Amino acid sequence: MADNSVSFHRVLKAPPEKVYRAFTTPDALAAWFPPYGFVCTVHQMEVKEGGTYKMSFTNFSTGNSHSFGGKYLELKPNEFLKFSDRFDDPNLPGEMVTTVWLRKLSVGTELKIVQEGIPAAIPAEMCYLGWQDSLDKLIRLVEPEIPDA
Repeated sequence: MADNSVSFHRVLKAPPEKVYRAFTTPDALAAWFPPYGFVCTVHQMEVKEGGTYKMSFTNFSTGNSHSFGGKYLELKPNEFLKFSDRFDDPNLPGEMVTTVWLRKLSVGTELKIVQEGIPAAIPAEMCYLGWQDSLDKLIRLVEPEIPDA
């Protein structure tokens, strides 16, 4: 967690296409991206290089919300995403960059994530805990195979 960055590595029992879709579909992202105890509203999402997004996380206990947005810097469907984040709160200055790698495996997908430039006011270990929650929710979204009845 040096330099206010965090990194993650997971193997998911789901194909890269399904994992990529979880990052690029507004309703799916709202379902898994916020840590436990938060709800997410995706206000705008234009998934293309140079496209922008805007969302907010609301603390379900207190009702307090923080909003943020950014730009899709690089996309390679089912393999790679790189996007920026900037909080609307002036007390959380700076730009974060999140890079996501997806690699097809015989059992599913290797997922690597690096988030850099976390504002100094947010301890990296808090960000790490939040991502652990989010990744748990991502796994619960993409791993089940539920047939249409």
